Amino acid sequence: MNPPRMTRIEPRSGVALKLAKGETLIVSDPEGGQVSDLVCYGADDTGEVVSNGRTFDYEESIALTTGSRLWSNRSRVMLEIVEDTVGTHDFLLTPCSVDTFKHFYPDKPEHRGCFGNLEAALAPYGIGPDAIPTAFNLFMNVPVDGRSGVLEVKPPLSKAGDRIALRAEMDLIVGLTACSAYASNGGSFKPIDYAVLPA
Repeated sequence: MNPPRMTRIEPRSGVALKLAKGETLIVSDPEGGQVSDLVCYGADDTGEVVSNGRTFDYEESIALTTGSRLWSNRSRVMLEIVEDTVGTHDFLLTPCSVDTFKHFYPDKPEHRGCFGNLEAALAPYGIGPDAIPTAFNLFMNVPVDGRSGVLEVKPPLSKAGDRIALRAEMDLIVGLTACSAYASNGGSFKPIDYAVLPA
């Protein structure tokens, strides 16, 4: 089978797309070391949104990889991870924003971040900024100390060509970025590639 034709998300930008039930979204890190924020909504009712809390509860883990499912705020499965060549992702931290840059990077130029990129990409679907949840941060490396609860943001473990594939379990609207935060991406900004495979 020929490899899928990938679409590129340029560094520090984002897109939104529709994903039909049964289709598979492949997200690839073409150069390595780059995070991609993913959010999703029910295509028929955007009040249904991916939920990290429901996902952690039902999956009984914060370490999500092949076989794990992402659940909605209405306790329905939205996506299932069917392939994962990295195995390290984050579902704890919110999308970076202008305020993130003010807080963590006061000496660097401000950027609208993944939050602003998602806001712009999702607006044509009638999804406003207050509806943007905690993202599933693909390839993001956020180790948590089991005793103290302290977390760190370290460079991604993904190498060039690593990927994750997620199968839609309902019709979805998906927002996807090439993350804009310095720490999340080891201090540099690279593209993200994606493709949609038919059911």
